[in-house]
Amino acid sequence: MQKAQAAADDAEAAPVYTTLLDFVDEVIRPHYRREVSEGNQKKWCPQWWAHGEAYRRLDALWRAWEHLRKDPNTGASVWWKDHADHHMGMLLDPQGPFSACGVRHGHKTTLPPLPADQP
Repeated sequence: MQKAQAAADDAEAAPVYTTLLDFVDEVIRPHYRREVSEGNQKKWCPQWWAHGEAYRRLDALWRAWEHLRKDPNTGASVWWKDHADHHMGMLLDPQGPFSACGVRHGHKTTLPPLPADQP
């Protein structure tokens, strides 16, 4: 009985998606659909992984999804409301990390880091 429970716990603990790319391709892109064509109010970069902020936000979404999927009651709702909508709103914002990119012309040089004076 304990071995069966341990095996079930291991299966639940193992991530559904083994890479961020798999998660974006299988969850974000097909399920978070928005109009991102040129001239639209939302921006997306086909090379999203080339943007540090996008990579980190999408990685956070993946980790939150893997954790919250284990809650059969409100996990999905919490993930959509508190995680996906927040981070995707920031990423797709016209002033966000994809501001110079577009789906037709692709990736453009990323924005420079915020300026900072050394103390």
